[in-house]
Amino acid sequence: MHPDPWVRRPIALTLGALRHPPSEAHVRHKDVLGRLGEDLAARHLSEQGFIILERNWRCSTGEIDIIALDGDVLIICEVKTRSSLRFGSPLEAVTADKAARLQRLGYAWMRDHDVHAAEVRFDVVAIVRSAGSGTTLIEHHRRVV
Repeated sequence: MHPDPWVRRPIALTLGALRHPPSEAHVRHKDVLGRLGEDLAARHLSEQGFIILERNWRCSTGEIDIIALDGDVLIICEVKTRSSLRFGSPLEAVTADKAARLQRLGYAWMRDHDVHAAEVRFDVVAIVRSAGSGTTLIEHHRRVV
C-alpha cells in the first residue's frame, strides 16, 4: 500500500478506451466523485456501528474499497457512486463478474492479513450524489455475493 492513502495507482486502459480516451476533466471528476463516495460510505458504515479496518486495499488482482467489522462479521464492501441515475443505479454496475472478483479479493485480503473470520459478508454501498440538487442518496446492500 502506498504510504499516502490519497495516492491512487493509474488504472489499466482497455483498447476501446485508448481509441477514445476520456478527457482529463472527466477523469478528474470521476476520481473526485469516487473518493467522495468512498468517504461517505465509510462515514455511513461507521455511523451504523461498523469498525473500518482498511480502505482502498490493493493487490495484483484488484482493490477492495472498504474492509470493516460488523460485530464479529468481516465485511468486504464495494462502493459505487454516481452523479445521477441517467445510466442506471450504482448497484447495477456490480455485475456477477464484479461480485465474484470482490469475493476473490476478500479471501486474498484474509490470506494476506492471516484473518480467519467465522463469517464474511460482501456488501455494496450505492451512492447517488446529485450536484444539481445537492442531495445524496446512500443505500447499503448486504450480502450481494
